[in-house]
Amino acid sequence: MPTVSVTRLRVRSWRFLPQFLFHAARSAWQVRKASGVQSATLLREDWRTYWTRTIWTDEAAIRRFMISGNHRVAMPTLLYICDEASVGRWNQDDSTLPSWVEVHRRMQQEGRPSKVNNPTPAQKAFQIPAPPVRPFAEITLK
Repeated sequence: MPTVSVTRLRVRSWRFLPQFLFHAARSAWQVRKASGVQSATLLREDWRTYWTRTIWTDEAAIRRFMISGNHRVAMPTLLYICDEASVGRWNQDDSTLPSWVEVHRRMQQEGRPSKVNNPTPAQKAFQIPAPPVRPFAEITLK
């Protein structure tokens, strides 16, 4: 059964953006070659907020990706370069991409905040604004 995994990350300051983009590019390269990924999309909400939406063959494929390579190196940096971070995951009957509206709804209802060292009030309250979907804001990685 396909598994959808979504993330939302907000970089806390422009001075952390180069480091974030470095890790994001390396993780994007890794996901393109990952075993078990069926689809991967990145959405830029604004200059410092980014969403990902991936569909995997199963939970084991997600786990292999998360604990290996560039993604594993990038994950600990989120503690200090992000002030908001959240993740969500669910199974679905097919590999159809959920809309960003559905991604937001599920993140808000079923997701969870990730630990960050400098959380905003919105992070503490787990309040996630809906992503504005605009032309050219979405990049298909796979």
